[in-house]
Amino acid sequence: MLPDMQEDMPETPDAEAPEAPEVNQESAHLPDHGEAMRIAEALLFAAPAPLSAEELAGRLPEGADVEKILQDLAELYALRGVNLVRVAGKWTFRTASDLSFVLARDVVEQRKLSRAAMETLAIIAYHQPVTRAEIEEIRGVATSKGTIDTLLETGWIRLRGRRKAPGRPVTYGTTPGFLEHFGLDAIEDLPGLEELKGAGFIEGRVPSDFSVPTPSDADALREDEDPLEDDLLQPLDMHQSEADEE
Repeated sequence: MLPDMQEDMPETPDAEAPEAPEVNQESAHLPDHGEAMRIAEALLFAAPAPLSAEELAGRLPEGADVEKILQDLAELYALRGVNLVRVAGKWTFRTASDLSFVLARDVVEQRKLSRAAMETLAIIAYHQPVTRAEIEEIRGVATSKGTIDTLLETGWIRLRGRRKAPGRPVTYGTTPGFLEHFGLDAIEDLPGLEELKGAGFIEGRVPSDFSVPTPSDADALREDEDPLEDDLLQPLDMHQSEADEE
């Protein structure tokens, strides 16, 4: 009986194998996002200075989404003891601001700037490019050469060019070091009038025509500036111009 039954059983077609899903050729060549994040994390930790997105892209696997990697790392470290922050257009790890009191005893106390130096620095930041004579006009008092020299030594200001005016005085502007020290991504992040009033830096009634200038630290010289490249002895000429202004 069994052989006859086997002969009468209808033949069943072989089951068709499921089709393999199509593989996106582009995604197949994309680097692993998690591994790329680990590489970026290591680079940022080891870097002696902040890194730009372009610098990171040159060290990451080809095709890595640098902006996504930085965004994910910033979110990952947002609630940790160190944060990934952007300063002067570049990225770096910084101690979380709310933990500064814990590290205060371990920080070497730096020499504090005088009030005259702080005022001069603020004027340069907001009014750049600006000359020493223009700084004195805004402050209402004379500005010593030592004050300018101190700010130059900090690396927060630089010589930009020379004003197209009698005596060709030197013009000053801020540096990326200024942005990094004060935790600014761009010079436009400096506080405006309302922020200064809210912080208590401006008190009492403010004249109706009073305004805080919109700062700009663009490298390009203004129409009323000449370059410094034609100066053979810049320090000597700088002091000479300051003497002319006095």
